[in-house]
Amino acid sequence: MEPADYAPPTKRSVLIAGHPTSISLEPAFWRALEAAALQRGCAVNALVAEIDAARFDSPRPPNLTSAIRQWLFAEAQRG
Repeated sequence: MEPADYAPPTKRSVLIAGHPTSISLEPAFWRALEAAALQRGCAVNALVAEIDAARFDSPRPPNLTSAIRQWLFAEAQRG
């Protein structure tokens, strides 16, 4: 097993409904998000907007960064 690629979060700007917002994620999560967007045939901004909208269905919506990490984890669990 290879060691984990530990790195601090990096900040990127994304557009959600035409509004820029800043998201800080570790590089491994950025790569997973980019791969998920590619697999779905959409832009990262579109996938982030989808995750952003879905998080409000929760009784206690997490912040956007947390929602992205949880969404990616759920996707990995689905295989």
